[in-house]
Amino acid sequence: MRALVQRTKEAQLFIDGRPHCETGCGLLALFGTRTGDGEVSCDYLADKLVNLRIFEDDDGKMNRSAFDVEAEIMIVSQFTLYADTRKGRRPAFTDAMEPVEAERLYKLFTERVGASGLTVRTGVFGAVMDIKFTNHGPVTILLEHEA
Repeated sequence: MRALVQRTKEAQLFIDGRPHCETGCGLLALFGTRTGDGEVSCDYLADKLVNLRIFEDDDGKMNRSAFDVEAEIMIVSQFTLYADTRKGRRPAFTDAMEPVEAERLYKLFTERVGASGLTVRTGVFGAVMDIKFTNHGPVTILLEHEA
C-alpha cells in the first residue's frame, strides 16, 4: 500500500469541472493499493499519515504532525501509484488491486484517518478528477507498507 503525501497550503478537487471539495493548510494524500494489501496496511499508513512530523515548529524544523497542527487532509484514490514502467513506454498496472477491494480499503483508510478527529475530504473512487494545490516547502513523501 502506498500514499504519496504532499504538504499543502490549500487543495481543491474538481469532478467534471465542478468543485467537489477543498482543504486549507494540510496534506494531500494520493492513495494506492496493490494485490495482497489489507487492513493492517490501512491502519499503519493512517497512523503514519496523521503522526508524521512534517510541519514546522517555531524554530523552522519539521517537528509537528498533522495532528499537532490540526491540518486538513484530502485523500484521493490513485491506482497509478502502482504503475510498472520497466518495459516499453506504456505503464502496466498488473500490481494494482482490483477495484472492488481497492475501494473498500480506500474507504477504510479514509475512516481510519478521520478517526483522528482531523478534517478529511475525499475524492470519488474511480472518477476522473482534477486537483489544484500548492505544495508547501515543497514537501513530498512516499509512505509504503507491505503486508
